[in-house]
Amino acid sequence: MINKRCGWCSDDPIYIEYHDHEWGKPNRNEQHLFEMLCLEGQQAGLSWITVLKKRESYRTHFFNHSIQTIADLTEQDLALKCQDTGLIRHIGKLTAIRDNAIAWQNMKAKNIDMVDWLWDFVDQQVQLNDVPDYRQAPAQTEASLKLSKTLKKNGFKFVGPTTCYAFMQAVGMVNDHENDCMSR
Repeated sequence: MINKRCGWCSDDPIYIEYHDHEWGKPNRNEQHLFEMLCLEGQQAGLSWITVLKKRESYRTHFFNHSIQTIADLTEQDLALKCQDTGLIRHIGKLTAIRDNAIAWQNMKAKNIDMVDWLWDFVDQQVQLNDVPDYRQAPAQTEASLKLSKTLKKNGFKFVGPTTCYAFMQAVGMVNDHENDCMSR
């Protein structure tokens, strides 16, 4: 029997690795959740494969560092990062990573466990959806709209409801693998 993947997964090895081992898999690691929330914001207006191909540069510049270290980046630091072709050179998107780190830290300062807080938007349980074809999966849901509004209210940037739903899919809060996908 041939292993079938979701229709959106191309034959690019980066995409295959991401599809098979990460997308839709429940993740409760705080650093990873922060990384994915920010990376999904970097995608706005672009294809996800563009972000995946630049992911290692993002890790070098941001995500192998503590959230506090990212929160401490200056405007000059961000302007220098904007010169690196390994990143999406959009100062607003790069600044959003720093601003999101500040917002994350502010919420933690209120004794909020960010992992539990995020997973509360799906009642701490993976939402397994009926997806006969990936094109039938929603682009946003009531939960992603609520998450978006709440994140924005707390100072997060580039976190619209579609971005939030993509984040929820990426970290396995939602499983939208096609019904006949091997990764379901």
